[in-house]
Amino acid sequence: MGRVANRMTAKQAAALREPGRHADGGGLYLHVKPTGWRGWCYITRVNGKRREIGLGAFPAVSLADARAAAARIRLAVADGADPMAAKPSRAVEAAPKLTTFGEAADEFVASMEAGWRNEKHRQQWRSTLATHAASLRDKPVAHVGTDDVLAVLQPIWTTKAETASRLRGRIERILDFAAVKGWRDRGVNPAAWKGNLALTLPAAGKLKRGHHGAMPYADVPAFMGELAGRRGIAALALRFVVLTAARSGEVRGMTWGEVSDDVWRIPAERMKGGREHRVPLTAPAMAVLEAMAKLGDAPDRLVFPGTKPGKPMSDMTLTAVLKRMKREDVTVHGFRSSFSTWTADCTDASIEVREAALAHAAGDKVAAAYNRSDHFARRRELMEQWAEFITKR
Repeated sequence: MGRVANRMTAKQAAALREPGRHADGGGLYLHVKPTGWRGWCYITRVNGKRREIGLGAFPAVSLADARAAAARIRLAVADGADPMAAKPSRAVEAAPKLTTFGEAADEFVASMEAGWRNEKHRQQWRSTLATHAASLRDKPVAHVGTDDVLAVLQPIWTTKAETASRLRGRIERILDFAAVKGWRDRGVNPAAWKGNLALTLPAAGKLKRGHHGAMPYADVPAFMGELAGRRGIAALALRFVVLTAARSGEVRGMTWGEVSDDVWRIPAERMKGGREHRVPLTAPAMAVLEAMAKLGDAPDRLVFPGTKPGKPMSDMTLTAVLKRMKREDVTVHGFRSSFSTWTADCTDASIEVREAALAHAAGDKVAAAYNRSDHFARRRELMEQWAEFITKR
């Protein structure tokens, strides 16, 4: 009795993920590789020798097309002809060129970056993929599987936890985008965390993150005392970062035109949230500005200039100050966490005031629409308390 053909439905074929050859019958198989790649093959015997003939990748080659190609080869074998002479129809043989992961990534970034206000964010997307996911770039996006994603993530998962976590999320979004565009199946995303990579990689929250090491707030006064004894623009900039609880980039890009009396107005285009932020300047913060004003205070001049004329110092310049102070266990950004924890533990300031001081978004969009105050007066009181606490001897 002949082999039963047409065992699968198109839906069943699309759902197959288990590695191995899955028979449709009549010699036609859907081959699923451990990498996640799937393709059709026809297995027959010619002159007593086993022959396996590839019919193209799935889903670029549909179930119906694969069956038609298998039928032509089957007839050729029955007639004693060379099965390779009965190649698949042009539609199957000349399947369209598969979109690569790199092409999918480029199109996704191009479609999204108009909405990304931060130029650094755009650059990070491209540089992270180029640096750590180069092995995926030329691979057809339809063939990217869990093993491919793990090969990219595992080398940096424990050593560069923050970068690895962001990279995983970016790969996941690109693969989802490719599925929407029809370049790969809408099955389980091989870069998805829950129920997938979470079973193979340690949870990111349990790893040491190198970017947000925070100093206990009780240690900040002694640190500031030591920092006050250091000379140089970078040391003054770091002191200003701690006093204002501002982001490093906001301080490094600060110009004299943003300062009016004892208020620092950071324009919306320099803020992560895209909204202007006012920072009340305390006496110690003003003392730092007075020291920097000796270098010149033209409105368009950087308050903390870098070594190259007109260019801000790099973030690594501030990190270098910490290294020279033998404080490699903490980061510049971590002082914002020190301030936040101190506010919660040692003051009566509300969550809204604390979040406003850190220039964080205030809850959901509806809450933000009803709460347009930046709590400036209360924030001034809070920053005065913080300055008094961290500059005490």
